[in-house]
Amino acid sequence: MFDLTVIIPTFKEEANIRNIITEVDSVLRTSGLNGEILVVDDSSPDNTIAIVHEIGKTKNNLRIIVRHADHGLSQSVAEGFLRASSDVFVVIDADLSHPPALIPEMYQEIRAGNDVVIGSRYREGGGIKKWPFKRRVISLGATFLGRLLFPDITDPVSGFFAVKRSVVMHAPLKPRGYKILLEVLGKGVWERDTEIPFEFSDREIGTSKLKVKTIIEYAQQVEDIALYSFGHHESAVWREWKKVFKFGLVGISGIAINLGILQILLLAGISGYTALFFAIVTAILNNFIWHDLWTFRDAFRRQGTTTWYRLRLFYIVSVGGAIINYVIALVLNQTLGMRIDVADLIGILIGFVWNFLANRRFTWGRS
Repeated sequence: MFDLTVIIPTFKEEANIRNIITEVDSVLRTSGLNGEILVVDDSSPDNTIAIVHEIGKTKNNLRIIVRHADHGLSQSVAEGFLRASSDVFVVIDADLSHPPALIPEMYQEIRAGNDVVIGSRYREGGGIKKWPFKRRVISLGATFLGRLLFPDITDPVSGFFAVKRSVVMHAPLKPRGYKILLEVLGKGVWERDTEIPFEFSDREIGTSKLKVKTIIEYAQQVEDIALYSFGHHESAVWREWKKVFKFGLVGISGIAINLGILQILLLAGISGYTALFFAIVTAILNNFIWHDLWTFRDAFRRQGTTTWYRLRLFYIVSVGGAIINYVIALVLNQTLGMRIDVADLIGILIGFVWNFLANRRFTWGRS
């Protein structure tokens, strides 16, 4: 039984395959890990398959699976999950864009209790080298969409990650495109994750396989995962939907507190502006307390920040949301002639989105 299986999906990688196998095998042996190297190839028409067979004659921990249908990187990785001989999988690209030297650290993080370990280009200490502007923009856009589903993860579309077999064993994965990690996070069953920063290096040899079709498939994948979560409440995405729902309920309670305090202070003879100020401040404090104790209870415990720190951030974000609400309503009313109540409602909705995303990221974010 192997400690882990390193899955390498390939298609026309004859220029890289020997180097990546050699480097991965060297890292495994140096670190004392009994690791399997599993190459999953999409019927490459070049010499990729022949080279792997040649190397396999001298390495008893190397296997190759040649797929003859339903080609694609994600499909190859999913096939690797099914055919691996261990309970821990590490996925790495064949083009040397991911550093094999991090494989032992990923394995140790899995052994420490994490279900998923992600190599992150966007966590502090990570980065991207030699990447064209167009690809960088596309990657940032894809990462932004992914983080709407998984706000605590800086790089949910990374191609370099480790995962326990138990996470994907019964997951109804629908692999497509290049973002298999997003599928694993969205449909796998997991609780704990961590990220390891690394510097991504664009392929030195060969050509990128990114196409317009890939972008379309990715958008469809995000939609599919979001819809999937509504029927599978054990999923990580559903945990985020519950936070949105709780955030909305707390917001409604804040409105009630605001109006109630305002009326009480006005009846007590307090001037209008002073009463409004205290009503708003009290409502924001009410919202913070409920979010801290209920909506984001697990999130702030992971982060370990102080209550006063979170309270200050929450007030700043709330003021920003109020400004957004006001500006949106003003523009819609005066520029487009929209009724003020309708314009205000749109402003409230946009302000709500701002408040949730900003607080989820900064006030109660993991990093």
